[in-house]
Amino acid sequence: MNFPKANSFDSSLVASTIMGPNPLKMCEELLVDAPEPAGSVVCDLACGCGITSVMLAKHFGFTTYAVDLWNEAETNQEFFASQGLTTDQIVAVKADASQGLPFSEGFFDAVVCIDSYNYFGRDPRYLGEKLLPYVKRGGCIYLAIAGMVQDCHDDLPECLTVSWTPDQMDYMHDMSWWKAMFDQTPEAEVVSMHPMSCTQECWADWVECDNDYARGDKRAVEAGALDYLNTIAVVLRRR
Repeated sequence: MNFPKANSFDSSLVASTIMGPNPLKMCEELLVDAPEPAGSVVCDLACGCGITSVMLAKHFGFTTYAVDLWNEAETNQEFFASQGLTTDQIVAVKADASQGLPFSEGFFDAVVCIDSYNYFGRDPRYLGEKLLPYVKRGGCIYLAIAGMVQDCHDDLPECLTVSWTPDQMDYMHDMSWWKAMFDQTPEAEVVSMHPMSCTQECWADWVECDNDYARGDKRAVEAGALDYLNTIAVVLRRR
């Protein structure tokens, strides 16, 4: 697919702010058919430096709460201001996603989480206890999850271990594993789940970045890791 929203960002800005495979393209593909209108109150969960939050506010017109643990809220808010966004459009919040969020029940029309849910959402209690309560009934959670084409933890291909340890690979699972995880939360309906088409392109953007993390990941990609890895798009609805 084309990515007019993602490609509207300056390439040097993207390279300096992303922390893995291009999250802007994941976000755009994930939300291509999303019904949420402009003005919807949306959480960008584990937003990192906030580049996807800027997209949600500027290009989708959402009132966006950019939540992250590792980046300071003040730093992210300054970045948002540099992109011409006000605190009426976007608010940076420092919070630990794994511990629940500092918002009232049903605060959000939707939650978006790009390339990070697998770090804190693998506990079967997490979705129902720590995330779903903050979404309005009938509201949706949109996830782009780093995954595997098929779980292979018992016999990891060498191309994966070039860059990542077995413990690091344990954060990644296939669609059947995630479906079984979500099915343990009866309050959440799995609306859709499928591999994303942008995976190869997002990884190509990432490994061309000039930083040590990207260079480390590039070794695995060049060895054939993307034959075994994918990105899983998931839409959940609170019943």
